Amino acid sequence: MNLSASEHWYLLQSGCCGYSFNMALDEALMELAPIIGAPVLRFYAWRESAASFGYFQKISEIERTTRLRPLVRRPTGGGLVPHEADWTYSVAVPAGHPWYELRAEQSYERVHRWVQGAFTKLQVATQLAPGSLKDAPGQCFIGYEKYDVLQGGRKIAGAAQRRTKTGLLIQGSVQPQPRGITRAAWENAMCNHASSVWQVIWKVMEAAGPWQVRAKELEDSRYSQEAYNRRR
Repeated sequence: MNLSASEHWYLLQSGCCGYSFNMALDEALMELAPIIGAPVLRFYAWRESAASFGYFQKISEIERTTRLRPLVRRPTGGGLVPHEADWTYSVAVPAGHPWYELRAEQSYERVHRWVQGAFTKLQVATQLAPGSLKDAPGQCFIGYEKYDVLQGGRKIAGAAQRRTKTGLLIQGSVQPQPRGITRAAWENAMCNHASSVWQVIWKVMEAAGPWQVRAKELEDSRYSQEAYNRRR
């Protein structure tokens, strides 16, 4: 993605949130992407240990796979992701933006080259997986998929994505983190990489807004509801 001119993106620092609100806010950002009008990079953490699983996965299989609770269904695809001390982020892009027009494999590669570029700025050597190696299908951080971020042959960053008529949502996790690197330093490097490579100009996004209202509605009606999380 070579931009001929600078482009504004929003940066949303959510801090620690509950498991159901985390998923609800990501979906709200995708749903309201046309209203927001620019891509949003969100950094967030988990108030409690939890596990998220892909939109199309069967919860009966997830329950046999992990002891982590609560379990929450993501708005994106992919497999099981434990959330205990990971660095979690999302990217929400409105329809019509160049990122939205990419094929799924291309957007997956692009976001992980971004993560890799951030680690390079921090003098951490990583590689993108040239292919897939899955020892336990359905679990994101056992083995790896093509273009996942590896350190010493081990996966340290993966993602899942979903496109709708309103936008593209990518949800990513970094775990385990490279030694000697703080979360704050990595988040700063992510922003700096986007600025240097894609000429992104960052604007701080306020927590309060229609996205928060919609997230609360989605949390109450979906992600906090056992019936929704157990729908498959």
